[in-house]
Amino acid sequence: MSPALLTAQEVAELLRTSAGAIYKMVERGQLPGVIRVGKRLLVERAVLVHWLYQNRTPSLTGGQR
Repeated sequence: MSPALLTAQEVAELLRTSAGAIYKMVERGQLPGVIRVGKRLLVERAVLVHWLYQNRTPSLTGGQR
């Protein structure tokens, strides 16, 4: 079972980017579900997955030409 809260590194791996890019997204308010515990940054997995689902773009390989 996946953890309910993800670290910046885990989010970076999920989004295939760097942890630095995740911190920049957080600074810009571009990432949902962010929780700060002291200096630690955590992201709610369910909120992130829902946001990714809502912001996906249609596939170009769906038989459309």
